[in-house]
Amino acid sequence: MSPTPSYEFITYEHTDKIVTITLNRPERMNAVHPPTTDELVDAWQHFKDDDDAWIAILTGAGGRAFSAGNDLKYAAQVGSAKVTSSGSTQPGGLGGHTRDFTCWKPMIAAVNGYALGGGFEMALACDIIIAADHARFGLPEPTVGFMASSGGAQRLPRYMPFKTAMGYMLTARQMTAQEALQWGLVNEVVPQADLMSTAHRWAEEILRCSPLSIRATKEAAIRGHDMPLIPAIEHVYHNQLLMMASEDFIEGPLAFSEKRPPNWTAKPRH
Repeated sequence: MSPTPSYEFITYEHTDKIVTITLNRPERMNAVHPPTTDELVDAWQHFKDDDDAWIAILTGAGGRAFSAGNDLKYAAQVGSAKVTSSGSTQPGGLGGHTRDFTCWKPMIAAVNGYALGGGFEMALACDIIIAADHARFGLPEPTVGFMASSGGAQRLPRYMPFKTAMGYMLTARQMTAQEALQWGLVNEVVPQADLMSTAHRWAEEILRCSPLSIRATKEAAIRGHDMPLIPAIEHVYHNQLLMMASEDFIEGPLAFSEKRPPNWTAKPRH
């Protein structure tokens, strides 16, 4: 296991193949300013590079907000153009992963309150969203002269009915956790007290599966999403090749035949 990195504005915990990244600015509703994004870029890279890290959970400190998005107070102090350009040009985009399309390890967002603007975009960039029952989602950027430029304007119309998404985006209206569940944007809504245990339950269910199979599945789903059906099925994906050349490709059927839990290693065959 790689040494656990230390940060000022986020925390990074690694336990039993699961990494938990926590936005740790509760006094600013976990809003993201460039120094936070710098730390998140580093944290996500550390997660991707660590062979012992198989799943990540992203959440926010406190019970009020997952993240209120861009830190507008900071932007007003240093100039909004500087903050906006930082998020657009930083590797991975705002939050370190909204523009990163190379991480095939699963990511779970545990939304513990407001997920607005960039906060909503960070959640949408994860594969699974678990929401506390008081969570609220929205893209309010137009009300302050911005736009959801870290994937929100592109992801939301793909993840829910187009006209419904346009209604939310063009009015900057917020949606409740139950509305997000209704539209299929979140996977489960639970009381705040159960949020992290529920996110870990999902992570543990994923850990029962071969990690390389999970990565191959994620890549095929994302890369194949906008392909016509037949080319998407016939395409051979990079992580599919890694899966087929792994020890786990042998271990899975062997464990099944021996009626025992598989011992996944995510290592290539020698």
